[in-house]
Amino acid sequence: MITLYGSGPNFGLPDASPFVTKAETLLRMSKLPFEKALMSFSKAPKGKIPYIEDDGQLLGDSTLIRWHLEKKYGIDFDQGLSAEQLAISWAFEKMAEDNLYWASVYFRWMIDANFRKGPVNFFKGVPAPVRPIVVAMIRRRLRKTLHGQGIGRHSADEITAIGIRSIDAMAAYLGDKPFFMGRAPAGIDATMFAFAVSAICPLFESDLQRAAASHDNLRRYVGRMTARFYPELRELAGCEAAA
Repeated sequence: MITLYGSGPNFGLPDASPFVTKAETLLRMSKLPFEKALMSFSKAPKGKIPYIEDDGQLLGDSTLIRWHLEKKYGIDFDQGLSAEQLAISWAFEKMAEDNLYWASVYFRWMIDANFRKGPVNFFKGVPAPVRPIVVAMIRRRLRKTLHGQGIGRHSADEITAIGIRSIDAMAAYLGDKPFFMGRAPAGIDATMFAFAVSAICPLFESDLQRAAASHDNLRRYVGRMTARFYPELRELAGCEAAA
């Protein structure tokens, strides 16, 4: 039995982290038996989530988890895709993970109203007397991370424009296709679904969220992926599950 470690369902999403949702969707696509458990950063091999335990082996990073599943269990998430489609898949995946993700982090964590509605709940287990100090320290550390990554050097309007460019590209390439690469879901859909549903999540208000929610084809795509791979759910991020 594979165990997937994450932060748990939150914000009306399968997990607060789109990277954990990506890994969970890949596991659901693989049809391998697995269970979910709450993470421990001291146990995480990369110091972040997601990570899995498989036959006693700990493995971190959603992309490395995918490669592990493919190699160990002989799963081909991209069966039938051409070399060009594989290249496009990789480019879109990196756009979502290395661009859109950081824009979303900014609006969740650096905008006070959104922080109070969401991430502040991660600190409930911290003793009340020191909680404000810990919260301020973590937000300050994350602000430095955003600055080092680059997105934090921009104004809120510039971050919005960068994030919307990625959202618009996702919607334009998806078009009227049922899945990102055509009639059947492929590995890239685990990533696109995870980051689309994260961006559309109505809990966190921003122009970026409104732009994501304005694309009807992305909303239908989230509903389609939910119906196929999360059949126990009737909707996600306000997107009704429908085949």
